[in-house]
Amino acid sequence: MAAPRRPSGGGLRRAPQDGRLDEINKEFLCDPKFSDEKDLEEKLAVFKEKYMEFDLNNQGEIDLMSVKRMMEKLGAPKTHLELKKMISEVTGGVSDTISYQDFVNVMLGKRSAVLKLVMMFEGKANESNPKPSGPPPERDIASLP
Repeated sequence: MAAPRRPSGGGLRRAPQDGRLDEINKEFLCDPKFSDEKDLEEKLAVFKEKYMEFDLNNQGEIDLMSVKRMMEKLGAPKTHLELKKMISEVTGGVSDTISYQDFVNVMLGKRSAVLKLVMMFEGKANESNPKPSGPPPERDIASLP
C-alpha cells in the first residue's frame, strides 16, 4: 500500500507561519504610523506572500541564501558582500537574517533601501522586458565597453 501523499509546498508547515504573519499584519494595520498608507491591507497581503515564498526554512526569517535566491529570481544576482550589506541595511546591523517586521518596515518605509528598490524596479522591468532566450549575439572588440 502506498504512503499517503503530503501536500506540496509545505502547506502543513506553513500554516503556523501564515498565522504569525497575519498577526504581524494586524499590528501594522493598527499602527497609526501607517494609517495614511493607501491600500495597506492589500500591500501587506502581497508582502506576506513574497516573504513566505523566500523564507526557505519556514522559520520566519530570510537568511543570506534566501536573499541570494530572491535576487537571482528577480534577475538581479548579487555577490555575498552585497547581500550582507543589504541584510545589514534592512536589519540595522543587528541581525544576519531579515524578519517579517523588518521586511515590511523597509517596504513601507520612506527611506530608499536597496532591497526595496531592487524588488520594485527589477520586478517591473522583468514584466515588461522579458529576457531574450538563446545564446547572446556575437560581439567584436569595437562593441565592448
